[in-house]
Amino acid sequence: MTSKILIVDDDEEIRKVTGIYLENEGFEILKAENGYEALKIIKESGVDLVLLDIMMPGIDGIEVCMKIRENNLMPIIFLSAKAEDLDKIHGLTSGADDYITKPFNAMELIARVKSQLRRYTRYSNTQSISKNIMEIGNLTINIDTRLVYVGGKEVRLTPKEFDILELLARNKGIVFSIEKIYERVWGEEFYKSDNTVMVHITKIREKLEEDPKHPMYIKTIWGVGYKI
Repeated sequence: MTSKILIVDDDEEIRKVTGIYLENEGFEILKAENGYEALKIIKESGVDLVLLDIMMPGIDGIEVCMKIRENNLMPIIFLSAKAEDLDKIHGLTSGADDYITKPFNAMELIARVKSQLRRYTRYSNTQSISKNIMEIGNLTINIDTRLVYVGGKEVRLTPKEFDILELLARNKGIVFSIEKIYERVWGEEFYKSDNTVMVHITKIREKLEEDPKHPMYIKTIWGVGYKI
């Protein structure tokens, strides 16, 4: 079955050229010139992958990405002229699966699109897989096997580290206090002087993050707690 790809960009030429590249590979192409139109198409037509610009009028790509993620699991690839590392981190932590900077190489774009579609198809083959494998950017969490991967490479977590990560991942966007994390994971009453959760969060970041001091996945909400 032909995969359906939505190209979202306020630049008509980008939409046109990108569409030609992908149509030549046999994909069905839909196009949107802004975020509102993109969300409408996704709701009414459904798509298998979204190519999404960041800097658009009205509603930017980051917000569009987060709105898509409220109800959809299809791959999202940012196509953006913003090339700084912080821009890429922001894009990936908002729910995107990949980030390509403009101007881009056509062959690289096609390769990344096919790669994301393969992953999405594999993980969506059965209902149980979609429920038990969570993907957040380059982070993959397999609940059944309790294995964690970053960029396809296995990362070994202790049982409690995995439990903390699973708790936050299952409740993405929700802030958990240190007390709540401790009580949910350890099943015991929390004592204010206990820094067990903070130590475990530090260890998880050291294993998952390229730069633990500027984490992409587990965010600190100062004075409140942690969230993914």
